[in-house]
Amino acid sequence: MPLLEPKPGALRPRGIRGPAPDRLPGHRSGGTPEPLRTELTALLGPEKVLWKVSDLVRYASDASPYRFVPQVVVIAEDIDDVSAVLSYAHGRQREIVFRAAGTSLNGQAQGEDILVDVRRHWAGIEVLEEGRRARIRPGTTVARANAALARHGRILGPDPASAAACTLGGVVANNASGMTAGTTRDSYRTLSSLTFVLPGGTVVDTADPLADEELSRAEPALCHGLMEIKREMEADPALVARIRAKYAIKNTTGYRLDAYLDGTTPVEILRGLMVGSEGTLGFISEVVLDTLPLDREVCSALLFFPSLHAAAAAVPLFNEAGAVAVELMDGNTLRASVSVAGVPADWADLPRATTALLVEFRAADRAGRDACADRAARVLEGLDLVAPVASITNTFTGDPRTVGGYWQARKAFVTAVGGARAQGTTLITEDFAVPPARLAEACEALLALQAEHGFDAAVAGHAAHGNLHFLLAFDASDPADVERYGAFMDAFCRLTVERFDGSLKAEHSTGRNMAPFVELEWGPAAAALMWRTKRLVDPDGVLAPRVLLDRDPRAHLRGLKTIPQVEAVADPCIECGFCEPVCPSQDLTTTPRQRIVLRREMMRQQPGSPVLDGLLAAYGYDAVDTCAGDSTCKLACPVGIDTGALMKDFRHRRHSPREEAAAALAARRFGAAESAARLAVAAADRIPSRVGDPLLAAFTGAARKAVRPDLVPRWLAELPGAAARHLPTTRRVGAAAVYYPACVNRIFGASEGRPGPSLPQAVVAVSERAGRPVWIPGDVGGTCCATIWHSKGYEAGTRVMANRIVEAAWGWTTGGLLPLVVDASSCTLGIAREVVPYLTPENRALHAELRVLDSIVWAADELLPRLEIRRTVGSAVLHPTCSMRHLGDEDRLRAVAQACAEEVVVPDDAGCCAFAGDRGMLHPELTASATAREAAEVTARAFDAHLSANRMCEVGMDRATGRSYRSALLELEHATRP
Repeated sequence: MPLLEPKPGALRPRGIRGPAPDRLPGHRSGGTPEPLRTELTALLGPEKVLWKVSDLVRYASDASPYRFVPQVVVIAEDIDDVSAVLSYAHGRQREIVFRAAGTSLNGQAQGEDILVDVRRHWAGIEVLEEGRRARIRPGTTVARANAALARHGRILGPDPASAAACTLGGVVANNASGMTAGTTRDSYRTLSSLTFVLPGGTVVDTADPLADEELSRAEPALCHGLMEIKREMEADPALVARIRAKYAIKNTTGYRLDAYLDGTTPVEILRGLMVGSEGTLGFISEVVLDTLPLDREVCSALLFFPSLHAAAAAVPLFNEAGAVAVELMDGNTLRASVSVAGVPADWADLPRATTALLVEFRAADRAGRDACADRAARVLEGLDLVAPVASITNTFTGDPRTVGGYWQARKAFVTAVGGARAQGTTLITEDFAVPPARLAEACEALLALQAEHGFDAAVAGHAAHGNLHFLLAFDASDPADVERYGAFMDAFCRLTVERFDGSLKAEHSTGRNMAPFVELEWGPAAAALMWRTKRLVDPDGVLAPRVLLDRDPRAHLRGLKTIPQVEAVADPCIECGFCEPVCPSQDLTTTPRQRIVLRREMMRQQPGSPVLDGLLAAYGYDAVDTCAGDSTCKLACPVGIDTGALMKDFRHRRHSPREEAAAALAARRFGAAESAARLAVAAADRIPSRVGDPLLAAFTGAARKAVRPDLVPRWLAELPGAAARHLPTTRRVGAAAVYYPACVNRIFGASEGRPGPSLPQAVVAVSERAGRPVWIPGDVGGTCCATIWHSKGYEAGTRVMANRIVEAAWGWTTGGLLPLVVDASSCTLGIAREVVPYLTPENRALHAELRVLDSIVWAADELLPRLEIRRTVGSAVLHPTCSMRHLGDEDRLRAVAQACAEEVVVPDDAGCCAFAGDRGMLHPELTASATAREAAEVTARAFDAHLSANRMCEVGMDRATGRSYRSALLELEHATRP
C-alpha cells in the first residue's frame, strides 16, 4: 500500500438523504450486464465499450429534465463501428440512441439500452468553395465550424444559443435554428447534402449521383414506400396546404413532412426527413451545408419596455425595419441574468413587469450599418421606453464589448434562470411558436396560464419569428408537483394548438416531452403519415423509440429526474453541458457536468448501497485526479460554476492530517526545497539522456508506487534543464516595476538546444531597452504564488505561502507604488486572485493595494510602444494559457507575437494543455488527451516560432507536438536585440 494512501471514504457525500425514487437500483451496481458487455467488447474492442456503473450514470443525463440510464455506452470511432452496432442491435432485438454533445433540452440524447457516443471521434470541418460550403462531421461544435469559416467571411445559418457546446450532428438532427435563422436559414434550408447510415446499415451519400440507384438496390421496399407516401400526400390538396401552412412559421414537431413535397426521389425525401428526425431514422455521419456571408458591421441595442405586451407590440416594427434579430427577455430573465459575468448588478432591482428587446441590425460595411442605424432611430422615436435603473441606456451601439455583453446575457437564458431556481427543483424548457403578428396576444395568454397553474416562469425567445421559450421549475420527487406540471402541459398544448394554431416545438425538436402531443398539433392524418414513415425506415424499431413519437399520453411524465442537493458550488448546475468542450479531461475520463451528475446519483442512493460504493470507487481517478483544476469550466458556465475548485476541495478532503502538516512544512521551508529542486534538475542534466531518462523514469516510477501516484511526479524527457544559480543583477533605483521571476523559472531554464538568454535575462533586457527598467528583489528565493499547494488542495500550505508572498510583494512594491510583474501566467493569476481567500484580514487589505501584471501585459502595454522591432520571423503559432483566459490577457499575447512575426496563428482547437503545474507529470495521459486536437493542428504545418506564456505549459506542448515552445518574451527580446 502506498505510504500516503488517500483517506478511505473521504469522497463519500455528506448528509445522504436517499433513497430517491429515481435512484439507480442496486442490481445495476455491476454495470453492463452479460452477455451484452462481452459480446460488444468482442465486436468492437474493450476500449470502445464503457461498462462501469459510473460510466452509465455519467451518460444518463443531458440538458433536459429527463434521466434514463443506458445498459452500455459505445464509443464509436467510424461508420464501421456504427454499422456493426446497428447489425448487433437488429440481431439481438435491442435499441440504440446516438448522443453527441448532450445539450438537447428534451431527452433526445438519452437511451435505456445501447447509447452510442458520436462526439469524441467525430469532429472535423473541411471548408469548400472558398467558404461557400462546408463539409462538417457531426461531433463538431457550431462555434468551431464558424471559427474556420470566419477566415473566409462566411458563417453557418443555424445559430443556437448553445453554439459553443452543441454539435452539428445534433443541430441538423433537431433542426435547431437560433436567434437569426428563422425559417430561411435553418438546417433544412441550408443543407446541401448529407451522408447517413440507415437502421439496416445502408450508407447513403445524398450528393452521390448514383445514390438513388444504389438505394433502390439495397432497400427497394423503402424506396417504394417513400414514393407511395409522396403520391398519397400530393393527391390530398387540403393536406398539402396544411403542411405548407405549418412550416410558414418555425416548426420542429414530428417528422418534416414537407420533405415529401420538396423531394422528387427517395434519396431527396430522406435528405429532408433526416433533418429534425432526432436520430430515429438513421445516423448522420457528415453534412455539407451552404454558408452565408458574415456581416461584421453590427448595430445593436437593448431596449427596455414597461411590460411584456408593450415589448411584443414593438417587434413587428423592427422586423419591418430589417432587423436580423429581435430577442425578448422578460423581467424574471433579466433579474436572473445578474449571475452572468458582465451583466449590470442593478438589473436585480428591475420592476417585475419590465421586459427587454435585444435588437440587432447587421451589414457588410459601415455605410450599410449607418443606414441600419437610421432605420432603427426612426423606430425608436415612436416607442415608449423605460429606464428604471441607472445602467439602462436604450441606445443603439456598434461597440463590440457592449454588444457582446448583451448577447451573453441573452444566450445565458436557460442556464442563468435555471441556476436561480429553488434548490432541488427540476427545470423544464419549453419552446413554441405562433404567427409573429399574434406574439403579444400569445404572451398575455401564456402569463395567464402560468398564473392559473401556480408557475412564475421566465420567458425569452426569438420574438422576430414568433418563437418563445419559457422555463418552469418543479419538484420531480413530489407526485403532486409532477401532476401540477402535467396539468399545465395539457393546457399549454391545447392553448398553442387550438387558439393560435402554433407549433408546440419551434426549434428544440419534438423530444420526449412533446412526443405524446404530436397528433394534437398535426391531426390524425398527418400523424399517421409520421408513424408510417418511422415503420418504413426503421421497421424493427431499433433507433430511439419513444423519443419523437409516443402513444402513451403520459410519456412526458416518465423518467423525470430529481435534483438532490450536493455541494453548494454545484447546486445551480442544470446539466446543460456548456462546460464540456473546454474541459481537458473530456475525452479521457469525466467532464464538469458528469462530475456533478455522479455526485447527484450518490445523493440519490442510501448508505451501504452497492451503487454508491461503485461510484465512489471510480470517482477518485475519474473525477478528482484527472481534473486539471484549470477552472476554464467556470468561464464556460453561464452561472460561473467552478467544478475545478470543487475537485481541489475533494483533494483536500482526502488528505490526512500528517499529509497536510507535511505540505505546510514544505511551504515554510520552501527556500530549501527550491534549491534542492534546482540542484536535482542540474544533476539530471549531467547524465546523458539515453541513460538518464530511463533511469530517472524508473526511479520516479518506484517512488510513485511507494508514496502515491498522485503526489510524486513522473520524470519526462521533455523537462528543461536547470536555471542559472543567480538571477540577473538589477537596481531598485529608477525601476519602473518590480519583476518577480516565478519559482518555475528559477528552477528550470531553457530547453535543450535553445541558445540565448534565460527568461529572466530577457525580461530585464527588453525592459531596459524600452526605458522601463525592472528590479528583481534579492529575497525572491523561497517565495511562491502558492499555486503548488492550492492546486492540490493543501489548505494549510496555501495559507502559509499566500500570506508570505503578499507580505513580500507589499514591501517590494513600496505598498503597491510599483506594479509587480510576474513571468508565468498561472503565477500571475495565483497572486492576483487565487491567494485572496487564504489571506489574513490584514494581508487582504495589503493585497487590495497591489497591482499584479503578467509579463505579457507589461510587454504589450508598456514596452512595445517604446521598442524598435529589428527582425521578425515568418510565422508563429500561439498557445494561450488557461490562466490568460481567466485574466483576459489573450489579446496581449497576440499583440506581442504580431510584433515578432509576420503571421500569427492561434489554433482553432487551442485549449488548456492540462499540464497544470505538475499534473501532466502525475498523469501524462491527461495532457496527451487534452492536447490531441490542438497538436494535430500545430503539426499539420511548419511554424518558425511556437510561443506561449507559462513554462510548464510550454513543456506540455513540447511533449504533445514534438516542437519547441518558449515564452513570447524570449521572441520579443530576439526581435528587438541591437
